[in-house]
Amino acid sequence: MNEEINTSNEIKVEATSNGPLLVHGSILLTKPDGSTESRSNRTAFCRCGQSANKPFCDGTHRSISFE
Repeated sequence: MNEEINTSNEIKVEATSNGPLLVHGSILLTKPDGSTESRSNRTAFCRCGQSANKPFCDGTHRSISFE
């Protein structure tokens, strides 16, 4: 994965092959408890469902051969 710095207000969403959903740009994440967290540049969201750090990707997809 390439590090990318987004200097515009544009948000880009990228579904990676056998990996996370990448969101490029600044976002405000609302958690189930209603709290919020600001994220910037690049955020990787888990698609395999096995991350220990949900909703974020922790790389587990590699060890479980997620497709």
